[in-house]
Amino acid sequence: MKPSPATVDGAWLLGDPGTGAAQRDRRVRIEGGRIAAIEGLPRPSGGPRRLLLPTLANAHDHARTFRSATLGAFGQPLEAWLPYLSVLPGVDPYLCAATSLARSVRQGVTDVMVHYTRVQGDRAYVDEALAVARAARDVGVHIGFAVALRDRNGIGLCDDATMLAALRPSLRDAVRQRLAVQPLPPAELLGRVDALAQALAAEPSLAPHVTLQYGPNGVQWCSTPLLEAVAEASATTGRPVHLHLLETRHQRQWADETHPEGLVRHLDALGLLSPRLTVAHATWARPDELALLARRGVTIAVNTGSNLGLKSGIAPVGEMLRQGCRVAMGLDGMSFDEDDDALHEMRLAHALHRGWGFDTVLDRASLWRFAAVHGRRSVRGPLSDDLPRGVLAPGAAADLLVLDWDRLDDDALFDDVDPLDLLLARGRGAHVLEVLAGGRRVVSAGRVTGVDEALLKTELLERVRSALRAEGDPGAWRRQLGELAEDLGPFYRCAAWMGCC
Repeated sequence: MKPSPATVDGAWLLGDPGTGAAQRDRRVRIEGGRIAAIEGLPRPSGGPRRLLLPTLANAHDHARTFRSATLGAFGQPLEAWLPYLSVLPGVDPYLCAATSLARSVRQGVTDVMVHYTRVQGDRAYVDEALAVARAARDVGVHIGFAVALRDRNGIGLCDDATMLAALRPSLRDAVRQRLAVQPLPPAELLGRVDALAQALAAEPSLAPHVTLQYGPNGVQWCSTPLLEAVAEASATTGRPVHLHLLETRHQRQWADETHPEGLVRHLDALGLLSPRLTVAHATWARPDELALLARRGVTIAVNTGSNLGLKSGIAPVGEMLRQGCRVAMGLDGMSFDEDDDALHEMRLAHALHRGWGFDTVLDRASLWRFAAVHGRRSVRGPLSDDLPRGVLAPGAAADLLVLDWDRLDDDALFDDVDPLDLLLARGRGAHVLEVLAGGRRVVSAGRVTGVDEALLKTELLERVRSALRAEGDPGAWRRQLGELAEDLGPFYRCAAWMGCC
């Protein structure tokens, strides 16, 4: 690993993009993981030019390495897509997490939410979670690790018996064995969080890299007693909560059928709505629900590429902002090009939600809070520390993203073009040269310094391919998943399914 720098120089610095003006020829001095000073430089006479800006945050993800098209799930809506995660055999969770987190940090993200809904299953849960935490430490990122909690509806939005009855008979046994939920009492599920907290405390090197959270999968997958227990535990311990909410129109239908009094009001009555809560998606939330989320200080993680890829819809970001919601960027392991490119994801969200014609809905200051500021709260919790993050200023965390300005500005004609214009027009992960997290150089010359990303990926692929070969016919379950998707379409299109709720 290369030593951490004491200074970083840039031809341009965007200290608070969208709010503060771009600064030309700046040197950032770093001491003790913080920015000690930002100073002017004589105009460089030559040499490579760099653009300095704060690193980004990913407010909703799952630390998965393998992508949808690889699994054969491209183009499936969420309800048919989720079962495809089961085609992967259980392998070393460190390899899976390290390769995923390395791909993220290499493209400028230093804070990542890990809602751990895909358990590898090759060891005890706490040991697996510790492996993910060690991967975060080695890669050099900070993760919010949300222990996934679920006690119902393993196959879909109805109880498993109803879902199985809707499938062709030849599928039922296989689907039951692989997907049906095995419910545990709320106390036992929450006990995993407490056990993991003790295990993390026993490894002091992990503490700077992990914020432990409660992670109920979603209201449709958690019983009311479980959600009540989570709300009480969060209020007692102060730990954050991470929850999927109203991601698809079928979830909207389920919510209206199951909670005619209002799903968000139901969560509020349980005590779940608080500044400690982040809800992922809220794609189908209504204005009155968004207003309540805003009043309670809840953060919303919007996942633009994922929503498009899974045909879930377009989140009402404009309405979220009008209602005063705190909105953050999530990648959900489903960025638009399946590459975890957070800069591209930020630009996609900006293009989709900035407004039409001469109207501005998502301005640049709000965009930067979306991409770099609010997500850190989701990852670290609202009371993690008093260190400013998501900006470059004296006293702030030394979380720096260094881009190749020569490549970004490769057709320059004028000397006064706003660097933020070029960043929003064409910035991508491929432009990243260096990444600093708390002053530590975690990416150098476009390569992750803490782990050998290529070697880990090669080892992971070899292990997964070997495990699939050992199954005899690794394509059999995938073919059955294709049939399952065919059966789920008519089921969810028929309004009668809601009577199962």
